[in-house]
Formats: sequence, structure tokens, C-alpha cells
Amino acid sequence: MKLVRKGIVGLILLAVTLFIVLQLYYLLQIVLWSRFDPTSTSFMREQLSVLQEKNPKAKLQFEWVPYERISNHLKRAVIAAEDASFIEHDGIDWEALQDAYQKNLKKGHVVRGGSTITQQLAKNLFLSGERSYYRKGQEAIIAYMLEMVLDKRRILELYLNVAEWGHGVFGAQAAAHHYYGQTAAGLSMGQSARLAAMLPQPRYYDVHRDSSYLNNRAARIQGWMNSITLPAK
Repeated sequence: MKLVRKGIVGLILLAVTLFIVLQLYYLLQIVLWSRFDPTSTSFMREQLSVLQEKNPKAKLQFEWVPYERISNHLKRAVIAAEDASFIEHDGIDWEALQDAYQKNLKKGHVVRGGSTITQQLAKNLFLSGERSYYRKGQEAIIAYMLEMVLDKRRILELYLNVAEWGHGVFGAQAAAHHYYGQTAAGLSMGQSARLAAMLPQPRYYDVHRDSSYLNNRAARIQGWMNSITLPAK
């Protein structure tokens, strides 16, 4: 019996040690990305693998651009659409989560996620698209790390460069080329609102670009944009 107990304690200690090592790895990566730009993310690699199952020569559309070369219209549109309290919260917007829970409960299925831009960035950088309580917990831990190490401006810069905007389309620059044949810096208010409206289901809207819901959602986002304040740093 003592051997069994020791074995269980040993396994628990091993699991805790591995968990701590994993968190330290994530933290080290975030520290590096405070100075250097990522060339890919976990989610990008996952999607590339999916594309290459059908076409081994498939490549992602992705080009990093600095914060100054991304339209302020797009920055405001994405904050308005995805995380209106972005500047105020510390990585998790508990009020938005509660609101999302109540709406999902009322509808009987998930209609709203409640994730902040920081949480979405955490998922894109390190995690997969699977839905589980463990992934959401890990996402929250990474979100707090991101907010601890990086300022809001850098978090937004990272998010806009790695967000998915279609089949194999990642980042604002690739999205601007893919949908409008121009650069991220030149996106208009209307174009930015439309791109922000696509974010919850980018692959679907890549194919269904004339969706009436997408048009209506973009119009609402455009109406919110002037009230959004961009992070100073």
C-alpha cells in the first residue's frame, strides 16, 4: 500500500513539475516576443498541416508588418468587434465572460465566447483550436503572462499580425492583399469594419463574402469605431 501511495505521489509531483516547466517555456517565449517578431504560431502551423493534407505544396499567406504600418481604422475596428474593454482589463474581461455565459444559457448553445484579444492571442500563439476546460485554463494563464510582460500596444500588434482571416490567410497585411489588393496601412474604415466582422469565422466568410449577416455586422462595427481609444503604449 505504501508503494502504491508513493507511486501516486511521485506521479503527481512529476505532473506538477512538467506543468511548471511548460509555463516557464511559455513565459520565456513571451519575453523573447517582447523584442522579436514571431515567424509562425502554433495555430498557423496547425492550419498549414490541414491545408497540406489536401495540397502538399500549400503555403500560408502571411507577412509581418509593424504596428505603424497597420491602419488605425483596423485597430479600432478589431477592438470594437472583439474586445471593447481591451485597454482596461488585465487579460480577462470577467464581465464579458458572465454576459457571454448568460446569453449562451438563454440560447441553449454557444453563441458568444467572451474571450479578450489577449486570450485569443494566447490561443493563436501556443495552443490548438480544440475546445476543452484544460485549454481554456491554460489560455487564461498565458493571457495573464502576456499582460504582465507586454504592453497593450505590443499585444495588439501581435494579434493583428497572427489573427486568421481566411483559408491560410494570417495577419492584417495578408488579409488586406487577399480581400482588397492593398496594404494593411491603406485599409479604409469600411474595409476595416468588414475584416473585423469576419474574425469569428474567417474561413466561412472567405467563401461567403456576400453574407447579409456579415454586411450588417460590419455596419454595426463601423458605427462603434469612433468611440474606441487606441492604446498609447
